[in-house]
Amino acid sequence: MNAIAGFCSHKAVYDQEEKKWSAVLESMNQVQKRREPGKTNICLKKHCSMTGYEDICPCILAMDGSLYNAPELRKELKAMGAVFKTTKDWEVMVQAYLYFGEKFVARLNGSFAAALWDARKETLFLFRDRVGTKPLFYTRKGETLVYASEIKGLFSYPGIRAKLDEQGLCEIFALGPARTYGKGVFKDIMEVLPGHYMTFCGGVLKEHSYWKLESHAHQDSYEKTVEKTAWLLEDAVRRQMCGETSVCTFLSGGVDSSLVTAICARELEKQGKVLDTFSFDFEGNQKYFQSNAFQPSQDRPWVEKMVQKFHTNHVFLECDNENLLENLYEAVDARDLPCMADVESSMLYFCRKVAEHSKIALTGECADEIFGGYPWFHKEEALNTQAFPWSFDMKVRQTLLSEDVIQGLPMEEYARAAYDRTVLETPALEGETGVEKRRREMAYLNLRWFMATLMDRMDRTSSSVGLDARVPFADYRIIEYIWNVPWAMKCRGRVKGLLRHAGEGKVPEEVLWRKKSPYPKTYHPQYERMLGEALKEVLATKDAPVKQFLDKEKVKRFLDSPKDYGKPWYGQLMAGPQMLAYMLQVNYWMETYGVEVV
Repeated sequence: MNAIAGFCSHKAVYDQEEKKWSAVLESMNQVQKRREPGKTNICLKKHCSMTGYEDICPCILAMDGSLYNAPELRKELKAMGAVFKTTKDWEVMVQAYLYFGEKFVARLNGSFAAALWDARKETLFLFRDRVGTKPLFYTRKGETLVYASEIKGLFSYPGIRAKLDEQGLCEIFALGPARTYGKGVFKDIMEVLPGHYMTFCGGVLKEHSYWKLESHAHQDSYEKTVEKTAWLLEDAVRRQMCGETSVCTFLSGGVDSSLVTAICARELEKQGKVLDTFSFDFEGNQKYFQSNAFQPSQDRPWVEKMVQKFHTNHVFLECDNENLLENLYEAVDARDLPCMADVESSMLYFCRKVAEHSKIALTGECADEIFGGYPWFHKEEALNTQAFPWSFDMKVRQTLLSEDVIQGLPMEEYARAAYDRTVLETPALEGETGVEKRRREMAYLNLRWFMATLMDRMDRTSSSVGLDARVPFADYRIIEYIWNVPWAMKCRGRVKGLLRHAGEGKVPEEVLWRKKSPYPKTYHPQYERMLGEALKEVLATKDAPVKQFLDKEKVKRFLDSPKDYGKPWYGQLMAGPQMLAYMLQVNYWMETYGVEVV
């Protein structure tokens, strides 16, 4: 992971004020330091400056992430005359730009964000991978374009402040922990869209799309579809195993992480190596776990079956209540925003533990969005509701808010407008109607919103502790192919039937056909009490910023009532306790970032 930070102005002469602008760059870099420990290069050109750069005349490049088709590109470029001095991905990216031009980005298969300055054209390029696995934010300060991997990097540039307008408040309370793609929640903070790149030349900023999903009739038989799906997944996993250090996997015992683990274990076995695997749970869940429609079973018995089958070096990690609460705030530091409460804080805690053993981890994230694994793909109520299916009841989200906020903030209108825009963007298939058309819209909503939120969680929590967490299911070739597979094939015989059939013979049958159970969360009553006490302390604090949004009496009644773990207000996991945790995060975020409501 390499933190990107820099600024560009065609009216500036940065190299004539080296001391001043080097200090600004260093400040932008330091606040992102956890993303990139160690020494960072700083480059000052006449009109453009950046950190984390590499130099191949006439270009400088700052890159975060990895290219998974670098060997093929390197071979192709060498045949064209390119000379390589390193084995690094960044050099492949620069040489590809020099030989193919700015459209080279469409040739890349990887997880990356990058800033590239071409001195010949006096043009800055900001690139982002197709599905947005790596972040890249930007803003304008007068004639200057300022950019960084993380929002906190932008706030280290002179004069850029953390401001929140009505749109930002709606992002936090009506959509959060999701956010509108391309927006950074704070006023005037934007993010390069997935599958896009930006050009900045002569003070003019332009956006360019190089990838988007296209809908067309699926021609393959079911047998061919299963075969191709299996090949795509295996190829994606093998590509993402490449690196300078050995990989491990996150293993929940579900079909997604088990398939990734099985492929990794067999690849390493060929090399005479044993795979390291890690699973996650919470203090007291053996005693307090509550089975419900969203989380029908615990993971450990299924993990043990996988470990027994593949003889992995397995570590069972457990998070206690104190660490779960403490990491709520560190998760905000990592994301620069209120996030998925303890779903995110626990992931940060676990990533930190995994990073003590390994630097690259492969995960099973994103399979549910692509293969239709979530309950809302199947429930008639969700299909018939014109709202985000993971967060369709605004009244639940308003449980703790004051009436003034509810009446004054257009939360329902904002969320509905965001939903409608996305549905209208859905690539239509000519002649498709009814339920199949609706499920295509549902799939697009999930890819643009829910999957993006989970990928943000994975990147920020892992990168902040020095772990490179990779997501093979997010390989754009898998997304493109499965996008056009009819629903009857995707879920033949069972939810995610296509993926399960593609995995036959790879994992134990009982694991392959296990009923879906999402990422775990704590059911310990002590954690809920700790959240309540923490929120009471906040409400008793005179200048606590979140108080301007909350109704004290509503909060008191909520704290005194039992929490319903089976009725989430966001996704499958974020119910009553997570609402308390989210409000604690909002308060910490506003205090720490000095957020000004405008």
